[in-house]
Amino acid sequence: MVKNMEKKKKSKKWIWISIISVVLALILAWGIYHSFTFKDDSVSFNFGVFKITEVTALLFGIFIISLFGYLFGRIKIKGISFGTAGVFLVAILFGYLFTLEFLKDNPLLGAFYIKDSSSEMAKNYSDVVQNIGLILFISSVGFVAGPTFFSNLRKRGKVLILIVLSISITGAIFATLFALIPTVGPFFSVGVLAGANTTTPGFSSAIEAATSTGIEGAKDLVTLGYAVGYPFGVISIVLFVQVLPKILKKDLTKESKSISKKEEKTQVDQSSYIRIDPFGLAPLSLAIIIGLLIGSIKIPLTLSGFEGPCFSLGRTGGVLLTSVLIGHLGHIGKISLLVNEGTLKTFREFGLLLFLIGSGVSGGVALVEQISKSGGFILLYGVLGAIILSILPLVISFITTKFILKLNTVESLGFITGARTSTPALGMLIDCSKSDDVASLYASTYPIALIFVVIIPQLIISLLG
Repeated sequence: MVKNMEKKKKSKKWIWISIISVVLALILAWGIYHSFTFKDDSVSFNFGVFKITEVTALLFGIFIISLFGYLFGRIKIKGISFGTAGVFLVAILFGYLFTLEFLKDNPLLGAFYIKDSSSEMAKNYSDVVQNIGLILFISSVGFVAGPTFFSNLRKRGKVLILIVLSISITGAIFATLFALIPTVGPFFSVGVLAGANTTTPGFSSAIEAATSTGIEGAKDLVTLGYAVGYPFGVISIVLFVQVLPKILKKDLTKESKSISKKEEKTQVDQSSYIRIDPFGLAPLSLAIIIGLLIGSIKIPLTLSGFEGPCFSLGRTGGVLLTSVLIGHLGHIGKISLLVNEGTLKTFREFGLLLFLIGSGVSGGVALVEQISKSGGFILLYGVLGAIILSILPLVISFITTKFILKLNTVESLGFITGARTSTPALGMLIDCSKSDDVASLYASTYPIALIFVVIIPQLIISLLG
């Protein structure tokens, strides 16, 4: 009897699915039919019932990249996959394909056409999608790390500085040597370095330093270097996080359990506090607002004042700092600052997704644009430089953390992702370790690393520019 009822339910379900599918197919067919114009035995396509605006095209792009990016990221070869970083690779391909000239006059696909990095569509990806994603991701990480951040800093301050120095100085040395090659120069080199570190603040700092020299084309060389280095920076550390534990035969999930035992989490009983909203979106918004203001503060680094190179935490650093602080406090007076764990996980993943889409599409567009300007020869140097600047600092910093500082593998990788300021790598490490606690390791080294990624490009350009 029960089986018969289940069969009837299943048959009804498939009947409804079939009806809905037929209706959708008929609507689509009707729309396509009314979108064709027949004239003199020739067929031309106009929009008809399909009205694809710029906003619609942007939304299409985001979710098409999301769909195929996640599908691509699921592909495993010998247990290795790109995970969420698959979205980044699909986004680069998307950015490249939609710069192709033949799309410009296509009535349907023309809405997706991206002329160059200065076009409105490209700016929507680089300025809007990428930055919203980064802010959502970083603020979520900050709240997760907040309860343990200061205990980590107090116990391991010297260790954290040593880790950041190992990865930053190694990168700076190789970038300087790379810059000494006559065809390369300092502007292209610091661009590759910023890309290899996947650091937006470092890229912004390099752009400012290059612009201040007044040398024509300096900014374009930085942009080209960043566009070349960024894909290698993402791919290298995402694979590094997965491959290294397999080589060393380490179980990251098992090792991650030791993190929570070592950390002192500040526990605040929230039952007596007033919650503004049930999900914690208000405290998250508060942290972002204050963080954006702090990130806007600039401190001159030279006697030239604000006209010369300046240090700034930027949007990323400012939001991370305030999120950590508010996450640590847990409340202000009787007002709760708690953000639900589910909210943080959702925003972290969604933020990472948007960040990878925005940076991938804008990176693909910039790569095509800059190669067409500079030619393919410098690209070869860029690829070689990106491989070196992506991999060698990782290897040296891991040797430092694992064999000198005697940290376990998951701790080493957690601190390195922060020292590398690599957003995609943290996402992959969380997936591999099945633990949110690694976010506190990332947040411990990130603020220190931020200082170096901002200053190093300016020093290289000052010395060699």
